[in-house]
Amino acid sequence: MPSSGHRLRDVEHHPLLTGDDSYDSAASSPAEADAADRVWFIRDGCGMICAVLTWLLVVYADFVVTFVMLLPSKDFWYSVVNGVVFNCLAVLALSSHLRTMLTDPGAVPKGNATKEHMESLQLKPGEVIYKCPKCCCVKPERAHHCSICKRCIRKMDHHCPWVNNCVGEKNQRFFVLFTMYIALASVHALVLCGLQFIACVRGQWTECSDFSPPVTVILLTFLCLEGLLFFTFTAVMFGTQIHSICNDETEIERLKSEKPTWERRLRWEGMKSVFGGPPSLLWMNPFVGFRFRRLQTRPRKGAPEFSV
Repeated sequence: MPSSGHRLRDVEHHPLLTGDDSYDSAASSPAEADAADRVWFIRDGCGMICAVLTWLLVVYADFVVTFVMLLPSKDFWYSVVNGVVFNCLAVLALSSHLRTMLTDPGAVPKGNATKEHMESLQLKPGEVIYKCPKCCCVKPERAHHCSICKRCIRKMDHHCPWVNNCVGEKNQRFFVLFTMYIALASVHALVLCGLQFIACVRGQWTECSDFSPPVTVILLTFLCLEGLLFFTFTAVMFGTQIHSICNDETEIERLKSEKPTWERRLRWEGMKSVFGGPPSLLWMNPFVGFRFRRLQTRPRKGAPEFSV
């Protein structure tokens, strides 16, 4: 806009505005504040199927551990301790999954690249800002457009169909907790499966489970395969996420070999910026910051997300 002394470019990459600039305060409109009181959810068919499948697999693992291995056991304390540990890991994993899926990952408000908004930014003469041509918004630094969410996401790492959401600035900590708890639950399930197989081989198959021997073998075998696949996937994702956080570089930035134009927060500084505050047990708690939000449906034609 020549009249205001700055230029607006319709490009996708390398914006000059950062998330800490005056853009954030200017974008704090009543509509955005109203949106913050509603739960974020993406209406993507593949993502919703993957999310439901994730829950079903965790529930299946809990069923096999509880009803096939622990309840028939003659060792009371073995059943109680392992049952409490595994169910706690399952609850924490599913809670982290919900927080990842239902938390706004850092979406930039749509359609804020207007003349009035440009003037409110109070930019210096000659300063260049960048607009996303797909969602018509002013793009902060390190924001990328997600073709599934149909929004620009701050510090977007990737879009994960298993959580039916992007992993970005505001929900990355929950995604890290989800991968960690699933990996721990998978290891626990594999150990219990190994002990159960040993107990059944040494004793009588009819006495080590309330199910018939063929059914017991099928259930335990499927759980072993599930545990191996889940552990491999989540352990790799957990490692890559921690590496990205400690290097202050998202997966998209790494794949595109983007040169950092921001001041990097390395190692513990990066961890503290994602998990919030100094190291503590609160980092492991997916319920931190949770609050009930009001129910409100806002159908939008062609919009991929709705709020509850």
